[in-house]
Amino acid sequence: MAFLDKLKAGLQKTKKALFAPIDQMLKAFTKVDEDLLEELEEMLICADVGAGATDEIIEKLRDDIKEEKIKDADEVRAFLKNTLKEMMGEGQPLKLDTKPSVILVIGVNGAGKTTSIGKISNKLRQDGKKVVVAAADTFRAAAIDQLAVWCERSGVDLVKQSEGSDPAAVVYDAISYAKNKGADVLIVDTAGRLHNKKNLMNELEKINRVISRELPDASRENLLVLDATTGQNAVLQAKEFKNAAEITGLVLNKLDGTAKGGIVLSIKRELGIPVKFIGVGEKIDDMQPFCAEEFISALFE
Repeated sequence: MAFLDKLKAGLQKTKKALFAPIDQMLKAFTKVDEDLLEELEEMLICADVGAGATDEIIEKLRDDIKEEKIKDADEVRAFLKNTLKEMMGEGQPLKLDTKPSVILVIGVNGAGKTTSIGKISNKLRQDGKKVVVAAADTFRAAAIDQLAVWCERSGVDLVKQSEGSDPAAVVYDAISYAKNKGADVLIVDTAGRLHNKKNLMNELEKINRVISRELPDASRENLLVLDATTGQNAVLQAKEFKNAAEITGLVLNKLDGTAKGGIVLSIKRELGIPVKFIGVGEKIDDMQPFCAEEFISALFE
């Protein structure tokens, strides 16, 4: 199944909860007026598009109505499709200009960090990249074992130590291994201890020092994995992590399990951080680089 088909299937809950009712509502209105705008505003907020983004959409729509650029419900639908696509912006590709490049993966436990690493590793390997993964989440029980299973599935090498080891030491070993093997990309798993931000920051600083010392010119990505099913809580999490680490991109997981797909827009607008990958299922190929055009098409078609 092509990923666009998977995306359409994965976004069914959001489509049914938001865009199907919007379509029905637009058909019910014979004219574009304030009543229509009020109903549309409520529907967008319910889909976790976010209050700020919703206000922006409604105000822009109101202006276009006043200027008579929009006169009927079909034009409102077209306006929505184009505006949402513009506000989401295009997904940015990973910056992997050096050999090896480094991807640091951050996120709370349960967000799908381990599975995301497996799926991204698989995608990169399919693109012809040699990938090494560092099991630097030595804090959570079974984290290393779970990562080992996903690395085996995706056909990439894993560098690990025992549970409770120093994460920075694991990263040091992984860098040495990646250099020796001529790897293109080193992906580093990290512990998701947001409730203890000081420990998290100290740990990330230590890991970053090792990377900067051993690979001073490497291309770097810091990806934050978020669980889309948590809705606006994911936005709050992203804000917290943004304060603790320099996030370069987001991985939005479990979009198939939620009716709140509008979170993509909310996060982009609130934080200005691009969504780089989206996940719409549990299979290894159910995660792909984010494309606003495909995302909006899956919701509107």
